[in-house]
Amino acid sequence: MHSSLSPTMTFSYDRLEQEIAAGFRDYFRLIVPEPQNRVPITPTIFPYTLSYLIPFFFLAYLSRRPDTYLIRLLLLPIVIACALASAFRYCWTIPSLNVYNWGQGLAAEVVIAKALEYSLTPSGMLRIGESRPNEPKGKEKAATNGDAQHANGLHPKLEPENSSSYSSFSSAIGDAIRLIHEMRGLGWKYGTGVHFPPPTRSLERSKFLQATFWSFIAHYLLLDLLESIIKIFPRVGTPAGGSIFYQNLPSPQRYVVSTAIHLLTGSALLSGFHMVYNLVTFIAVYICDDSPALWPPVMDHPWSSDSMHIFWAKRWHQLLRRTFVVYGGYPGKWIAGDWGAVLGTFLASGLFHECSIYAMGRGFDPIVPLFFISQAPILILEKLWRITTGQRVRGWLGTLWVYFVMFILAQPLTDSWHRRGLGGGMVIPPFISPAKFILPVLIRTFNATVLTK
Repeated sequence: MHSSLSPTMTFSYDRLEQEIAAGFRDYFRLIVPEPQNRVPITPTIFPYTLSYLIPFFFLAYLSRRPDTYLIRLLLLPIVIACALASAFRYCWTIPSLNVYNWGQGLAAEVVIAKALEYSLTPSGMLRIGESRPNEPKGKEKAATNGDAQHANGLHPKLEPENSSSYSSFSSAIGDAIRLIHEMRGLGWKYGTGVHFPPPTRSLERSKFLQATFWSFIAHYLLLDLLESIIKIFPRVGTPAGGSIFYQNLPSPQRYVVSTAIHLLTGSALLSGFHMVYNLVTFIAVYICDDSPALWPPVMDHPWSSDSMHIFWAKRWHQLLRRTFVVYGGYPGKWIAGDWGAVLGTFLASGLFHECSIYAMGRGFDPIVPLFFISQAPILILEKLWRITTGQRVRGWLGTLWVYFVMFILAQPLTDSWHRRGLGGGMVIPPFISPAKFILPVLIRTFNATVLTK
């Protein structure tokens, strides 16, 4: 009898497995449909693209309340599903706005990484000096972040002395808002070991605000100019996209042009980082009354790096460092120790950048992840150089090494982005773009006075 029932039981188990697999597949495609099946964003649909912020904010709030580990675990799948749907279910259909799909992808990936950390940390998200969320241990001063700069008094105490204020609902809401917007972990335990650039402007409030405002204006104008110049290049500057390597040009000229576009693109990204960071800094200090010391520079002179280790660990912005550690650093360390952590972090970085571009509906390109993954063996080579010679990579040769990696080896990365239309996106709208008014006039004048002679 047992043997006669076995085929039926086997069939049932097989059928159950198929049904479960089909259910997961259908659910995944409901959240992340094929590009042609995505929902166009309209004024009516737009609020749905931001709906993930509600459960995410509640999760951040819970991470700052004691004894909430179980409910955070239960809330995590909802936040992940809503964030993925925001990035990949809805899309901007106007070609020039396709770059906003990229932005939505970046935001959703950051939110998911934060949600994973908020949910999977049993003790919750702790500030320095805390043993439990919102319950400081005595009157410890969170004046240090595990960094020598903090110990030297660069950043002030971040907690009020009166712990009773933590019991108020408004205080907890404000704490959640600060946690969500703190990308580098300044004043938080998860930020221990992160490099914070020394201040480059006065920390006196009025002078700091004035310097931040003019820095925002300068980088806004610079980004506008660089973006407008990129759009002059045929195909590269269109929403349809095109390669930075013009095959109709001889080899020397082809790579001169590709290098120029690469430098313009990198400079535009840097200006964009500075512009947005200055804007957020101004709002935080002027409107939210943050201390200027809580907003150190976003970059630390990246082009003065004399090794790739210094470039990635200190000079380049650290805003996404925690995101990559959560996605790849922790799993990599669990699998293969410190070397695995390095490889996992850069693998996560590559997939992070590529998945956000995938949101533009132009396919998946392994070139982007490969570039970031290649940084792990590059750092390992620098480590082996230091072990072998007793000296780290440094000096002018180290700087040339950094420039070779970022200006030559990184060009296929930029090419991949531009082939999928990143350079044709509308970053600065034309009606607030001085460069888009001035450049055409200058080009027409140049053509009329020089090229026609």
